[in-house]
Amino acid sequence: MLSRLFAPKVKVSAHCDLPCGVYDPAQARIEAESVKAVQEKYLANEDAHFRARATVIKEQRAELAKHHVSVLWSDYFKPPHFEKYPQLHQLVNDTLKALSTAKASTDPKTGEKALELIAEIDKIFWETKKA
Repeated sequence: MLSRLFAPKVKVSAHCDLPCGVYDPAQARIEAESVKAVQEKYLANEDAHFRARATVIKEQRAELAKHHVSVLWSDYFKPPHFEKYPQLHQLVNDTLKALSTAKASTDPKTGEKALELIAEIDKIFWETKKA
């Protein structure tokens, strides 16, 4: 009898941890844009101290971009998304690998590749928001 008294009256479910609107691939894109910009500035400057600072910043920004992509994958995207977009797991994995490559490289092409993959995630993300 007590269990019925304290049983929930309404069953609720949520799509994500917090009300939607807190997730956005733009966070990853902004960090990845910084990675590419730092790579370009690194190549345009011969100063060893500048390059050392640029390397640190590039690596930090790449880690932040990886974090934002990982949060989308683990907290926002749910089984119905993976069913509708079966390429999503591989896309996220490829994006994280591309960001790791950009983190370790001074070639802006690696930063551009990461941005292209983030753009694909962004497209899927906004399609899911329309549904």
